[in-house]
Amino acid sequence: MSRVSENELRKNFPHLFKELESGKSIEDKLIKMKVDKGRGYEPSALDFLKRCNDDKEAFEIIDHLERRGEITKAYATTLKTQVKEKGVRFFGEKRRPGHYFREFG
Repeated sequence: MSRVSENELRKNFPHLFKELESGKSIEDKLIKMKVDKGRGYEPSALDFLKRCNDDKEAFEIIDHLERRGEITKAYATTLKTQVKEKGVRFFGEKRRPGHYFREFG
């Protein structure tokens, strides 16, 4: 494999050259982007339902979110109907503890 000279790198890949010159690794940049992605994330009702073990827990979560005013009565009714007809796994596979840590770093 042939080596690329510094001038060729600067001319053909100016942004990459600037990154390399800054001393920060590309891996550091990617990690920062992943962490920033999760900052301020607010889980939705569906995120909570994906953590439920069974339909009974799903109904409890829906009732709790409705009582707190985080979801409307109409949305709660829709979610309950979907759980009754299709089960809680309809919303996605079960999320294990540490999901957001793995997702956002």
